[in-house]
Amino acid sequence: MAKRVSMQRDKEQAEDLSRFEIKLVWKDRKRFLGMPLSFTRYSVSDDRLFLETGLLNTRTDEVLLYRVQDISLTVSLWQRIFGVGTIMVHSSDKTIPHLEIKNVKKPKLVKEILHHQVEKMKIERKMRVGEILEDHGECGLCDDDGAQGMAVMEDADD
Repeated sequence: MAKRVSMQRDKEQAEDLSRFEIKLVWKDRKRFLGMPLSFTRYSVSDDRLFLETGLLNTRTDEVLLYRVQDISLTVSLWQRIFGVGTIMVHSSDKTIPHLEIKNVKKPKLVKEILHHQVEKMKIERKMRVGEILEDHGECGLCDDDGAQGMAVMEDADD
């Protein structure tokens, strides 16, 4: 009887812990000459982008996807030869405002996955982005010296 109660308790604890398990949408390693010979790992979950570095001493950084403002892709000649590319993620995150995802396979697909997840998270959090365009002649929000305003993030409920 006590063994059955113990097994039931273990099962309930496992179910509780499985709620906190991170389900990854994408993962890869930084590559050299097209091969994953690095201790830098990248991954994307439903709501975060992770950067993990190190072999013995590891460090994990993360960027919340709803904070991402821009994603760009760069593929040099050497990267094209080896089928890799670098994705630059610009965010409003305080610790990592600019994150480079270097030398990953299928960079266009990865950029699209990131874009899709970012948009999904912004919709889920009911965030919208209002951008002020760089039209110097028509800008009513410019400073006296002509400086442009920044992108504004607002809660859609306001």
